[in-house]
Amino acid sequence: MIKVTVWSEHVQERGLEAIPDYEKLPQDIQEHFQKSAKAIKEVHPNGIHNTLKDLLSEEEDFQVRTCTLEMPECGLTEEVLEDTDVLVWWAHVAHDRVPDEIALRVKEYVNRGMGFIALHSAHPSKPMQYILGTSGTLQWREGDRARVWCTCPTHPIAKGIPASFELPAEEMYGEYFDIPKPDDLVFISWFAGGEVFRSGCTWTRGYGKIFYFQPGHETQRSYYVPEVRQIIKNAVRWANPVVRMPKLDCPHAQVSAEERYAK
Repeated sequence: MIKVTVWSEHVQERGLEAIPDYEKLPQDIQEHFQKSAKAIKEVHPNGIHNTLKDLLSEEEDFQVRTCTLEMPECGLTEEVLEDTDVLVWWAHVAHDRVPDEIALRVKEYVNRGMGFIALHSAHPSKPMQYILGTSGTLQWREGDRARVWCTCPTHPIAKGIPASFELPAEEMYGEYFDIPKPDDLVFISWFAGGEVFRSGCTWTRGYGKIFYFQPGHETQRSYYVPEVRQIIKNAVRWANPVVRMPKLDCPHAQVSAEERYAK
């Protein structure tokens, strides 16, 4: 059994109720948040986290839970992470509301072997930045048609995926994408505006495996596209730990230079 935790902000879907002191915002901004929440609910009536949970729960050997930003410790307690083989992360507008200590906790568990799948606008999330060491910035604009090309057909994440497939509507993400050189570039995307993007990348950090996958704009139906669903499932299987280490500790590193070289 692969234990999967799906983490999502669950902010935009809730509209103004998820915005602290929203009464202080200009009226047009309040109207924008409400309009956005309505559009997202039409695609994800139970929240993006539950759309992803339902997707992954189709696999009999996946045990899936969800956590969201408003939960104590963002839902990512030591106990939850100890019981998580693969953490799936979707985020967009509230990266700054994730406490540093929670993001660093995620990084530690990845280094110890937990898999980490970052989806769509999680590219500048604190866990992704801490794990990879770069900003994750990119070019973007809303509303475009995309073709996703498989550039590594022998990779486990590409199992059962055709040479290419189309997303009729998706947010455009373009280069330069500020990430470390991927271990494997499994997918690249071309957009109708002419941009290209490294849309499916893997890395290893410590004992953990990481995959970033671009599709998943909150008002589009990408998570209902069969190929996208299969890729996310494949990624979870690939990222499932081979080894889970106890807390990493090097006693020698805790000794000061004076102590280390004292005679």
